[in-house]
Amino acid sequence: MTGVHATAIVDPRARVGEGVTIGPYTVVDGDVEIGAGTTIGAHNVITGHTTIGRDNRIFHFCSIGEANQDKKYRGEPTRLVIGDRNTIREYASLNRGTVQDAGLTRVGDDNWIMAYCHVAHDCVVGNHTVLANAATLAGHVHVGDHAILGGLVGVHQFVRIGAHVMVGGASLVLQDVPPFVMVSGHPCAPHGINSEGLKRRGFGPEKVAAIKRAYRTLYREGLSLEEAKAALAAQAAESPEVVPLVEFLAASSRGIVR
Repeated sequence: MTGVHATAIVDPRARVGEGVTIGPYTVVDGDVEIGAGTTIGAHNVITGHTTIGRDNRIFHFCSIGEANQDKKYRGEPTRLVIGDRNTIREYASLNRGTVQDAGLTRVGDDNWIMAYCHVAHDCVVGNHTVLANAATLAGHVHVGDHAILGGLVGVHQFVRIGAHVMVGGASLVLQDVPPFVMVSGHPCAPHGINSEGLKRRGFGPEKVAAIKRAYRTLYREGLSLEEAKAALAAQAAESPEVVPLVEFLAASSRGIVR
């Protein structure tokens, strides 16, 4: 059973799942699919080719699935896909993709996207992330699982943020941030690994120690980036938890915060 407020407007083309509630003055316009159990507050606009999964909580005054802010966009039928159990707070905006990329903006599962956040075209946000108030992702940004971005963080287009990263509030991220690393500043600088977050997520002492050793290799031993990559590859052969770091560095095209 759905609960659509009398003042909400829902396009007949929209597909609304069982148990969805849609609040006052919200507009659902276009090829929109909303999964079962999702709750949508007041004064939202959900439009475009947008798919929203199950059991999400979308608060008030959000813009979801609107045309991207790319001057090259000519109305192509690009998409926004949002997974399950996400919390999206007031005034957040999530835009659909562009044909210059995969044509898709994607948000995974179990994320907290707080008030006034912006997720631009072609971004890929993983699972269990936190984007604190007014964090802003420019186009084509990728954010790994369990990453935390503090309030007012700005991320430059095409930047990749690895899993388990923590970015301090009001920081400017201009280059890729490797997995496990804490960064902050304007522009960002590294400040050790996110050891407390790793412990909370079940990383035991040996795994945390291996990641700390990898961090020292990358940032504290005076090695060139290529020398550090070779040393880390050797460490990964003995410590599997270092493998994501090695793979991330191999794929980085913007250079890393260092």
